[in-house]
Amino acid sequence: MSPARAFDPDRLLDAPETRIVVCCGSGGVGKTTTAAAFALRAAERGRDVVVLTIDPARRLAQSLGLTELDNTPREVAGIDTSAGGRLHAMMLDMKRTFDEIVLEHADPERARQILANPFYQSLSASFAGTQEYMAMEKLGQLRAQGDWDLIVVDTPPSRSALDFLDAPDRLGSFLDGRLIKILSAPAKVGGMGAFKLLSGGFGLVTGALGKILGTNLLSEVQSFVSALDTMFGGFRERAERTYQLLQTEGTAFVVVAAPEPDALREASYFTERLATDRMPMAGLVLNRVHVPKADITGERALAAAEVLANGGPKRPARDAPAGGSLSEEELQARHLAASLLRLHAERVALARRESRLTGRFLASNPGIRVLELPAQAEDIHDLEGLRDIIEQSL
Repeated sequence: MSPARAFDPDRLLDAPETRIVVCCGSGGVGKTTTAAAFALRAAERGRDVVVLTIDPARRLAQSLGLTELDNTPREVAGIDTSAGGRLHAMMLDMKRTFDEIVLEHADPERARQILANPFYQSLSASFAGTQEYMAMEKLGQLRAQGDWDLIVVDTPPSRSALDFLDAPDRLGSFLDGRLIKILSAPAKVGGMGAFKLLSGGFGLVTGALGKILGTNLLSEVQSFVSALDTMFGGFRERAERTYQLLQTEGTAFVVVAAPEPDALREASYFTERLATDRMPMAGLVLNRVHVPKADITGERALAAAEVLANGGPKRPARDAPAGGSLSEEELQARHLAASLLRLHAERVALARRESRLTGRFLASNPGIRVLELPAQAEDIHDLEGLRDIIEQSL
């Protein structure tokens, strides 16, 4: 493996200037577990922490000993508070977050119209990029509240690790874009009566949209746009503020990956993107690393297993068992030892493969700090397991 500087999580989490830690990476690499472990360690070392997960599988709640998580931060019981820290956890509810934005930034009547609009209900629940955008919105809300001195974010399980950074601009562009402006034009010039007086070219555009979307859906979209018109600028402004917040020195991105080709490829893309956007990267967490348990090479382990499988080493006649054959217990012990040696050899080969893959990543991304977290025998389901993850790596 290419030389790499060690990534010290305590140095990052203890620093008073660290206010936001964003755990990002491709899906299935352990972002949620890493975010929970970091949040727990920071809280037990004296910080007031809230961890925000966007993982709908509810693994965070289970590992923190909570029966459920929702859009409201809930205090986690059972942590060591001797250093004065606290830990809260929450899971993003993207529709509720969208509703909160509407209620906060629109007058009551306009908010009622928006919330009741069928197109809005579909947009807020399933529009592509909404989850990522609302994660950014919720992060901005938590930071503005000022109730915690550290926010740990578990980014959405997106197909691409870049979606989290792209989503605010995509959704802001949609809500602020040309199509929306076209659809909002009738309301701005006096409703459907005035709409009929608009140019033939405009009529052709909306007529085509009516055929594509259907008359009812087009009407719902136009009603939604009309009610939302005063909020257009706010979406983009908040997205830009949160984006700038992510670029400050108080924010640290932690890229999480597994020692597998696809995960490391995504990690490399994200690392390059963070550098391009001038966002501070603290380091790489390499999760589920396999470490051999014994100090013996794979070749020697396989050779020893072969000897045992073929009857074992020759023993002097004086040491041979009475009757010239091994007992059932001795045979079972040899079979077990041979199996364990082969298993060790497989682990050594896997560790070498992971080391080569990681070495290539580090050669392409020099200077990155790396924290290796060992593979666990089973899923993490309690606070003790979360503590062990970090302890085993230090």
